[in-house]
Amino acid sequence: MTGVVELTRQLIAIDSTNPDLVAGGAGETAVADFTAGWLAARGFECHRLERRAGRPSIVGVARGAGGGRSIMLNGHLDTVTLAGFDGAPLVADERDGSLFGRGAYDMKSGLAAMMCAAAAVAQQSHAGDILVALVADEEYASAGTEEVLTRFRADGAIVAEPSGLDLVVAHRGFVWAEVTIHGRAAHGSRPDLGIDAIAKAGRFLTGLDELQRALAARPPQPLLGTGNIHASLISGGEELSSYPARCTIGLERRTVPGEDAATVERELRAVLDATTEHGYELVITFERQPFRAGDSTIVADLRAAATAHLGRPPTERGEPFWTDCALLEAAGIPAVLFGVDGGGAHAATEWVTLDSLHRTTAILTDTIRMFTSSR
Repeated sequence: MTGVVELTRQLIAIDSTNPDLVAGGAGETAVADFTAGWLAARGFECHRLERRAGRPSIVGVARGAGGGRSIMLNGHLDTVTLAGFDGAPLVADERDGSLFGRGAYDMKSGLAAMMCAAAAVAQQSHAGDILVALVADEEYASAGTEEVLTRFRADGAIVAEPSGLDLVVAHRGFVWAEVTIHGRAAHGSRPDLGIDAIAKAGRFLTGLDELQRALAARPPQPLLGTGNIHASLISGGEELSSYPARCTIGLERRTVPGEDAATVERELRAVLDATTEHGYELVITFERQPFRAGDSTIVADLRAAATAHLGRPPTERGEPFWTDCALLEAAGIPAVLFGVDGGGAHAATEWVTLDSLHRTTAILTDTIRMFTSSR
């Protein structure tokens, strides 16, 4: 069997830049082809899901003998840009006990670990089905996992994103919104006729800053702290010689359990009503729910396997960012996040520690074996 380090090298060498993030990005086709071939050679039945042309996801299935739970290992094929990487981004460079390259940490090492772990158990007698979901588009809109969930279910799931060998049992969600502040267009010499929408938006932005302070003062959620909000994008006006009729602001609100698009909309309308004189528009453009794992068998089995290999119970914590765990949990599949150590996600230097890569593979292998052994 291909070793996990060599498989990580092979995956790093395949450009899978998300084209929704980088115009002209390679997308997932080549890496999907490679992983499907790798899984098929090890006896997995492979399903290619490509609702959006050029953005495939692969689900490899190793059928069990029956009588056991099914498990899904989930990881994303896409990466962020190669531009600005310090060195050759598609050449895995090994030094000082780590492997460097784009995706080394986020998350081609995780893909390799879950593929090798799944293949190791699949080649033995196992009761429950093993599903390996290699998904497109996680770095942008998670269309891959959404498509997988239209076709496949499991009794438990592990998302193999990097976690430093900790169990991540919660993470924040987010809501995106667009606010347009209205003014009145007029010639720049006619303040009696014009209303400056950009200047009026300043009052709203001040109110937004006050909302952020109020959020930070709330009682923190034990694993996630408090939610937060910020203005991400702003545009307005037509030319220097005219009063701007509109100013549009793009916002992001990070959420914790108990917060959603409806609560965010109420907050924003309260700020807008208090700060806007000449009308506004508010549109919630996108939402992803926060995640909190329950007291599930998949968490218990992963905790037991990690304890055995680490010599101590793993740290259990939350993450501030969003992952596909929330989609799995919302679909009724108990989920947990667990993966390698290293650093440099989306940065100019990115690496995975080889020790954590081997430990992750061993822990995932034992978890798959335990989880699928019985009902």
